[in-house]
Amino acid sequence: MSHQYLDMDTEGAYKRPPVIHEKAVYMGTKFQDAHHNKCWDGRYWCVKDICGIVCAVITWMLISYAEFVVVRVILVPNPSLPFAVINMVIFQMLAVLAVSSHLRTMLTDPGAVPRGNATKENIERMGFEEGEVIYKCPKCCSIKPSRAHHCSVCQRCIKKMDHHCPWVNNCVGEQNQKFFVLFTFYIALISYHSLFLGVHHLFTCLQADWKKCSDFSPPATVVFILFLLFEGLLFALFTSIMFGTQVSAIWYDETGIEALKKEEARWVKRSRWKSFQAVFGRFSIAWFSPFTQIRVASKEYGYMFSV
Repeated sequence: MSHQYLDMDTEGAYKRPPVIHEKAVYMGTKFQDAHHNKCWDGRYWCVKDICGIVCAVITWMLISYAEFVVVRVILVPNPSLPFAVINMVIFQMLAVLAVSSHLRTMLTDPGAVPRGNATKENIERMGFEEGEVIYKCPKCCSIKPSRAHHCSVCQRCIKKMDHHCPWVNNCVGEQNQKFFVLFTFYIALISYHSLFLGVHHLFTCLQADWKKCSDFSPPATVVFILFLLFEGLLFALFTSIMFGTQVSAIWYDETGIEALKKEEARWVKRSRWKSFQAVFGRFSIAWFSPFTQIRVASKEYGYMFSV
């Protein structure tokens, strides 16, 4: 059985590879792939990138700071019990959903293609038709599915890769895009809520006695509130833009990389509704939950998954 092999370079163009002896093919990749970018005995996906880890820790620290200011500086001293309770419940719910979405995005395999599977024996076992064109990544020696791209940080080819985000220390791909969309959505909501609470508390303190509206000194209260407003405004704008970008990518069934490279669509584009179902599953309340995953591929749901 003969196949035509095409290597895909970094610019996305195709070229014929040089003749490679079988001894030069990835050796021992089955053992390496089982633990590559994995942690906790292979149960979770973990990218060992220092920049990404630092960005993820900074994200948690900023959320923790907002939690401290909203709870200790704004809501606990508030004289209105209904106002404090209602906003406390809303803020804590959004915080839990935002952190959970962040963790699910970071610890979920984005759709990595097995490394070193582009061997002659493996290709013959996969039953490709004679003369069929097979794309091979020269960087990780893997069979490259349609719409997959190689990530230099993850060191893997990622199916339907949109981009690599350092704030979640992971690629955004076919299997974790839902969690990334939810992460940007809930961070945007919690940022807008923080802005509302910060501005409301600042005006309340200006109209009343500073000693009664906060358990901290007036200068400390002002500093806490101003930094919260700055943080809330910055992340509200950033995550709103990212959320809109992701929704647009799903709407047009075109990833960020595909749009950036202006790649010609070699795949059959789904309808807009089926494109959303491919990411979130059948419409239900589970669309907004970071604790659920879309259904496993089957004949009924086959259109939801890239080939």
